[in-house]
Amino acid sequence: MTRRRVAITGLGVVAPCGIGVDAYWQGLLSTVVEGERRVPDFDPVPYFDNPKEARRTDRFAQFALAAAAMALEHAGELEANPARTGVLLGTGVGGLLTLEEQILVYYNKDPRRVSPFLVPMMMANAGAAAISMRYGFKGPCETTVTACAAGTHAIGNAARAIMDGRCDVVLAGGTEASMTPVALQGFNNMTATSRSGISRPFDRERDGFMMAEAGAVLVLEDLEHARARGAAVLAEVLGSASTADAYHITAPSPGGGGAVACMELALQDAGLRPEDIRHINAHGTSTPLNDAAEAQALAKVFGLPGPIVTSTKGVTGHALGAAGAIEAMAVVLSMAHRLVPPTANTTAVDPELPAIDLVVGEARPWEPGPSLSNSFGFGGHNGTLVIGPAPEC
Repeated sequence: MTRRRVAITGLGVVAPCGIGVDAYWQGLLSTVVEGERRVPDFDPVPYFDNPKEARRTDRFAQFALAAAAMALEHAGELEANPARTGVLLGTGVGGLLTLEEQILVYYNKDPRRVSPFLVPMMMANAGAAAISMRYGFKGPCETTVTACAAGTHAIGNAARAIMDGRCDVVLAGGTEASMTPVALQGFNNMTATSRSGISRPFDRERDGFMMAEAGAVLVLEDLEHARARGAAVLAEVLGSASTADAYHITAPSPGGGGAVACMELALQDAGLRPEDIRHINAHGTSTPLNDAAEAQALAKVFGLPGPIVTSTKGVTGHALGAAGAIEAMAVVLSMAHRLVPPTANTTAVDPELPAIDLVVGEARPWEPGPSLSNSFGFGGHNGTLVIGPAPEC
């Protein structure tokens, strides 16, 4: 069977730098961002039938429902067979906020006061399940939990479901709201987070990531299905790949070997060569080891200086399981606006790193072409998406 092409026809996002596509894009153009990366002024109630329903949904699933509603509105009149419409989301930890709150209730108040909604609120698949139930989508409804690569893997798997003919439409992305006191302290104690409170990817002063929360959903659609309904095609998923470092629970493999294999497999899946790639949204967490391994991997695959590179985590922070989704969306918006956002807060690129073509200072104009979005997670999970501009015909 001929492999079907996958169009991106809708975007929805809840992020620290903006809620909604336009606000998110403007936020990505920031050059200096400091402090916590929580989503400000988020009101979940408009996305639910009533306030009680919203209270019985963990924040990470609230983000998912809000992003899905925005993405479906953005996609226009979407008439699709419910049995051939899926929901694939990624998350790192699911409803950690609810779990932490209810543990305190158990120990500090009365075990009988633990919420009967604890389990459905904390389970990692709650976001995907909520979307499928809200809209009646009866195709595959799955949750990918591969740490910081989860959003990227979910989108890649969703595209595969369309390419292989299982689905006509899939809502795909990632969601995360795990900035709880215990989680934050755990990351601090393992020295993964920035002591200075600044995410500065690839900078010589980088000292860790800034943890974030976010949710993003993309509407993926069989290209012919999208054309038949007159949809505006925003971009195309050309390919993807997933590999494992098989090395360490938190550190990347030295030299970025797993990342190299992942990018090469993604290029092969897309039928492209390294010289075809024009832009890379790097994982770029601002940790010393990750940025070094990724820069080395980019140099091995693409040579130097290679394609235009940016890390949007300088603005967004690191949203764990949602990171790959908001970054794939950044690639699509970069194509629409013909601008690559700068790597915020990065002023002096580490001279010890390979000299990749990192965008710093201000956004850079470009001629959109095939691009990568990279995600590399704890546990050695690697994910790469290949995204191309909307086809001309």
